[in-house]
Amino acid sequence: MIKLRIAIFTLFALMSLENLSAQIFTHRLPLYIVNGERMSEEEVKAIHPADILSNELLNIDEATIEKYGHEAANGVIIITLRYDTPAHFEVEGEQTNFSNYIAERVKWRELDGVARVVMSFTVDGQGVVREKDVLEATDRRLLARIRKEMESAPRWVPAKKDGKGIETDHILRITLPVGGKLYDRGVILIR
Repeated sequence: MIKLRIAIFTLFALMSLENLSAQIFTHRLPLYIVNGERMSEEEVKAIHPADILSNELLNIDEATIEKYGHEAANGVIIITLRYDTPAHFEVEGEQTNFSNYIAERVKWRELDGVARVVMSFTVDGQGVVREKDVLEATDRRLLARIRKEMESAPRWVPAKKDGKGIETDHILRITLPVGGKLYDRGVILIR
């Protein structure tokens, strides 16, 4: 009976410890403030490094917690971008993901196999897209079709600084067919 009580006590102690460690480690993300507004870690990761003008890690003290709330207890990172409003892609008045928009328009069959294209591009101050560099292309046909769709895509809403459009850098990532797995056999770069 004593062994059973010890086993049950040990089990509850381990469960409590596991619960406590889960609570401590699941909410350890800092608070991100970008151009004065809160952003998620995922939104911050989508910012191109060239668009970051400055960043600052605030000390975790009473004043910071008072200003930003309890989320500041895990740290506050202030990021200032080189523009006031970011560039975004709109179709018929609705903001949408550019890579998804292009991928939906490219004609690619299952029989064509799995292929991927990753390229950097710029959006100028008028919202015009210009290819910058092909970072990866596993199939020339897919690359050509993506370029064709990019040329015919609607213009972006450019990033703005003091009310004027400015150029920004972006990355396009497309793997087709959607959900297909491309097995790493080395990177093939086609220029």
